[in-house]
This record gives sequence, structure tokens and C-alpha cells, in this order.
Amino acid sequence: MTGTQTRHPATTRRAIAAATIGNALEWFDLAAYALMAAYIGKTFFPGGNAAIQLVQAYAVFGITFLIRPLGGLVLGAYADRHGRKKALVLTIRLMVVGTLLLAIMPGYARIGVLAPLGVIVARLLQGFAAGGEFGAATSFLIEQDDRRKGFLGSFQFASQGFSTLLSAGFAAGLTALLSNDAMTSWGWRVPFVFGLLVGPVGYYIRRHVDESPAMPSEKPATSTIRSLFRNHWGGLLIAGGALVVSTSLNFILQSLPTFAIKTLGLDDSLSFVALVITGFVLTVGTPVAGLLADRHGRIRIMVTAAVLIGVSAVPLYVWVTTAPSFLTLTAAMTILGLLKAAYFGALPSVMADAFPPHTRATGLSFGYNATVGVFGGFTPTIAAALVATTGSPVSPGCYLVLTACLSIAALTVAHRRRGIR
Repeated sequence: MTGTQTRHPATTRRAIAAATIGNALEWFDLAAYALMAAYIGKTFFPGGNAAIQLVQAYAVFGITFLIRPLGGLVLGAYADRHGRKKALVLTIRLMVVGTLLLAIMPGYARIGVLAPLGVIVARLLQGFAAGGEFGAATSFLIEQDDRRKGFLGSFQFASQGFSTLLSAGFAAGLTALLSNDAMTSWGWRVPFVFGLLVGPVGYYIRRHVDESPAMPSEKPATSTIRSLFRNHWGGLLIAGGALVVSTSLNFILQSLPTFAIKTLGLDDSLSFVALVITGFVLTVGTPVAGLLADRHGRIRIMVTAAVLIGVSAVPLYVWVTTAPSFLTLTAAMTILGLLKAAYFGALPSVMADAFPPHTRATGLSFGYNATVGVFGGFTPTIAAALVATTGSPVSPGCYLVLTACLSIAALTVAHRRRGIR
């Protein structure tokens, strides 16, 4: 079959499960690392300065995103040539190995410099696998039914919201039940051990799902990577530009609890509860936004959400920093979560429509990961550095304003020049 078609509901449900469980595992691991960064820094990096250790932990978090574009090209091309299903099975295998290494890696006190090097290797392996995950999974989802691309694609990002909810739940529960010494010693590893339990389930589901109906019966005659960079630069710029504000906001939300704890002096457990609530908003709100986008226009809803993100970012940061409390933090994060869900819902399908089927997984994977590497992986580091250099805790809000403007420009081009609605 060379085109998409409407499939049996049971088949579609299996496709949603297969595509989202790997993405959920990826983002659970990412969120867990961001939330446990303070403890990871103490475990793997020498010295007694907690602020420097946190920056080092975040730097590793960002550095490993640099390999994701390579993983996107290699595994995305594999998905376009050999099938979405085979690529999804391969990525979850690699992801589980990286999670295992991180869960069992001894600390700096036991093996010295090998400890941070081991963490970097684990993160590089996870980054390479995650590089191919988005393109293959998103292509697989939106190719199930042309009439519901926004709704089906939204589950890719709804799974990120669920991962945020789950990882924040772990962080809130662990920091409430365990002492700081216990968290530093072993408590931070618990979420990663849980991630290892999810991997085999995802592998089984992906092994037994039907291939995408859009996959041609014969492999492409030319290299998909060559075709992508020769003929589809515009698609890469549109897909990456549309993603900028979403990925920046995602990592701002994940780092806000740590910001509230370290900078504003709020309670550890309560700060993570704020992220649990935000994760719930994203999990439930994103598919609703995708459904509404199919009915009322994807670009219209996304541009409105991006404008509101840009307008509200600085005032919300001012509110949280001038009146720091659990309630203000939760309210600000919930507002940003609702706006993110509105933008999030239609984003995967809009990005996918920037490419033809034969280069879709490659284009999505590279465009997504190049953007996440620049505007996502380093966002916590940029936010922490902005606060440290300017002395203003409001400065990360200004960064969100800039990314919102970039995404609005990309969406405008997608609508006017590509006819994406």
C-alpha cells in the first residue's frame, strides 16, 4: 500500500500504543534526569559546590543531545527504507541499554573519572536511539488515518505529558519519603530502574503491531538522506522552527521545580507536585487540542497558543519570583502547561506534513532532534546561566519570548507557502 487509509479501530489503538510507549520511556528518562540533576551532580562530579555540580549535570544532559541528529538521520533513514515497525523495535532496544547503564553506574567516589564518562556514554546511547524515535513513531501515527492526523499525532506528545507526570510523581514521592543523603546515595536511581521495567513491554507491543499503510512495497531507489538535504530543506526549516517554542517550554517546565528549590527556597516535594499537576494537564489536554485542531485548523490554534506563550512568559516568571509559594508556582506552571498543550496537540502532524512519505521519518527525526539539541537540551543550562549572569530570575521568561517569535514565523511560512492548515 502506498497511501494512508482509514484502518480498523483496534488496529489504530495498537498503533497508538506501539508508537507512544517508546516515546513515553524516552521522555520519562529525560524528565527523570532533569528532575534528579542535583543528586546526579553530587554523585558523578567532584567538588563541593552544589551550583557547579548542577550546571555540570545539566551540561551532560545537553551535550548528549548533540548525537540525536545523527541518530535521527541513521534511524530515520532506516525507517523510511525498511519500515516504521522495524525502526521502532530497534530504538527501544537501544534505549533500554542506555537506561540500564545509567541505573547501575557507580559514583565518582568509587570509580573516579570513569563515573562521569560512563554517564556520558549512557546518555549518548540513549540520545542516538531517541534520535530515530520521534520520526518513526510520528510517521507511524499520522499515517493511520488522513482525516485524524492532528488527533493521532497528538498522542506522541501526550505521552511526553504522561512521562512528565510519572517522573514528577517519582520525584515528589522520593523526596518526601527519603532523606537528602538517601536520595544522593541511591534514591535518584529508582526512576531509572522503573524505566527498565517498561522497556520489555514496549518491545513486545512493537514486535506484534502491523506496519504503516503508507510504506511502499519496494524500497526507495535513491538515498533518503541525500533526497532530504537536496530537495527538502524548506521542510526541515518549517518543522524545526515550529518546534522551537514547544521544546524550549518543555524543558523550562521540567527545570522550574529545581529552579524553585535552589533559587526561591521552596520545598522539594511540593515543587515536584507542581510538575505532577502540569504533567496531568499535558497528558489530558494534548489529545483534546489535537482533536480540536482537526476540526478548526491546526495552524490557527498553534499560532494563538504561541502568541499567548510569548505574552505571558515574563509576567508569570515575575509572579513566581516576587511571590514564591507552592500555589503561585503551580498556577504559573498550569497556565504554561495549558498553553503548551494547545500548541502541542497539532504540532506532530504539522511537522509531518512538511515532508513527503518517502523522506518523512528521516526529515522528522533530523529536524526534530537538531532543534531539540539546540533549543531543548541546552535550555536548562541556558536558563541557569541567564539567571547566574544577569542576576535576574526572570531572564528565562525572555528566552521563551524569543522562541515563541521564531515558531510563529515558521508556522506563517508553513501556512502561506505550503498550504498547511
